[in-house]
Amino acid sequence: MTSGAGTADAALAGIVLLGSCVQWLTGMGFALVAVPALVLLLGPAEGVVLANCAAGAISVVGLASGWRRVRLSTMVPLCAAAACTVPAGAWLTRRLPEPALLLTMGALVTAAVLLVLRGVRVPALHGTRGALAAGATGGFMNAAAGVGGPPISLYAVNAGWTVREFVPNAQFYGVLVNAFSVAANGVPKLAAPQWTSVAVAMTVGALVGRGLAGRLPEPRARLLVLGLALAGGVVTVGKGIWGL
Repeated sequence: MTSGAGTADAALAGIVLLGSCVQWLTGMGFALVAVPALVLLLGPAEGVVLANCAAGAISVVGLASGWRRVRLSTMVPLCAAAACTVPAGAWLTRRLPEPALLLTMGALVTAAVLLVLRGVRVPALHGTRGALAAGATGGFMNAAAGVGGPPISLYAVNAGWTVREFVPNAQFYGVLVNAFSVAANGVPKLAAPQWTSVAVAMTVGALVGRGLAGRLPEPRARLLVLGLALAGGVVTVGKGIWGL
C-alpha cells in the first residue's frame, strides 16, 4: 500500500469515527458531519452511498432499544413519501457533473444546518400533509446529498416532539430511507480493508460517543455537531465553485 493510499484510508476511518461519535453523542449528526468530508475524499457518488450505508447501520443498532417508541401513524406517511422521491435524488447524482454536484450538496447541507439552527417554525409542517412534505424532501436530499435528517428535525420541532420522542422515530426513518437510498444508488466500491476500517471506526465512534454522552451538555454537543456540519458544507460549496 502506498503512503498516499494509507493516508486516504486513515482519513476515511477518522471521518467515519467522528460521524459515529457525534451520532451516538447527540442522536443525530452522522450525515451532517461526515458527508461533506466523505464527498471531498471519495467523490460525490461514493461519498453519499457510503454515508447512506453507515447511517443506516447506525440507525439499525440504535433502534434496537427504542423501537417501542416509534410513532407508526406518523412514520408511515413520512417514509412512504421518502420512497417516492429517493429515485429523483439518485437520478440527480448520476446526471450532474462533479463540480455542480459538489455545489448542490454543499448548499443543501449548509441550508439544512442553518434551518435547524434557527429552529424554523413552518405552519405547513403539521399533520399528515406536513409528514408527507418532510418525508418527500428528506428522501430526495438523502439520495442526492446523503443528508435526509434535517427535514425530519424541522417536522419534529413543529410537532413539539421531545428529544426522547424524536430519537427513535428519526432512527426508524433513517433505517428505511437509507435502505431506499442504497437500493437506488448502489453500494460503495471499497476494498475489503477499507470496509474493515469503516466497521472498526463505527464501533469505536459508538463507544466514544456513548462514553461522552453523560459528560457533555446536550445543547453544547448539538452546537458542535452543527458547527462542524456548517463548516463542511461551506468548504464543499467552495470546492464546487472552484471546479466550475
